[in-house]
Amino acid sequence: MQTQTQDLKFKNYCIFIKSLIVNYMTGILKYLKDFANLIFPEVCAVCDEGLMNNEKVICTKCLYHIPKTNFVNNPDNEVAKLFWGRTNIQNATSFFYFNKGSNYQKLIHKLKYKAKTEIGFEMGKIFGTELKSSKFNEIDIIVPVPLHKIKFRKRGFNQCDFIARGISEILKKPVDYKCCYRKIFTDSQTKKSRYERWENVDDIFDVNNPEIFTGKHILLVDDVVTTGSTLEACANALLKINDTRISVATLAIA
Repeated sequence: MQTQTQDLKFKNYCIFIKSLIVNYMTGILKYLKDFANLIFPEVCAVCDEGLMNNEKVICTKCLYHIPKTNFVNNPDNEVAKLFWGRTNIQNATSFFYFNKGSNYQKLIHKLKYKAKTEIGFEMGKIFGTELKSSKFNEIDIIVPVPLHKIKFRKRGFNQCDFIARGISEILKKPVDYKCCYRKIFTDSQTKKSRYERWENVDDIFDVNNPEIFTGKHILLVDDVVTTGSTLEACANALLKINDTRISVATLAIA
């Protein structure tokens, strides 16, 4: 009996010490973060103004004024029309308009070329909140449009992975990063015409372990859609799998 009492006291003592350490470390981390913010303040990715404590990546004012498409509950929207007569897409949407030269171009530019991957994750969460109250919440699995391994090694990350991860955080749907892949390396699409974009990406995707996607409704996620050629090619590779359905969600439409 005495031994049990001693064991209980020791256990309670350990719990007490652990809580002290956790509280101490939490305080230290908060202090270090506050100190770092004095030297390297977190700023809005759009307007470069300092962020408040409850803001991440984008300030409340810039988020309020973001040029949202409001496509999510409109089946005949501009993104959906890109695929009409081209491939079988169930639903398609984009979160905001990407206008070259606008401040909101910075969101994509910093994510894609400055390795600000937290932009992808946080904007994905915001986008996911919109998707959650729509038919997009009926999907089974999320697939970010993959980069070729050469481009992935050069860049060090795939920006679409982080957007997909943010959406997944809200929708509570799994993300598959590996089964769909680019089998052919292609050059940049930026300065190509609509036909050249389609020709450049035709049949460049393939799928490992297709049984993972059999019977699934897949949400394809990309950063920006322009002509839809890359998404079309990726969707076509996945649609070869038995009983699959594809929807598309991009952070922006150009």
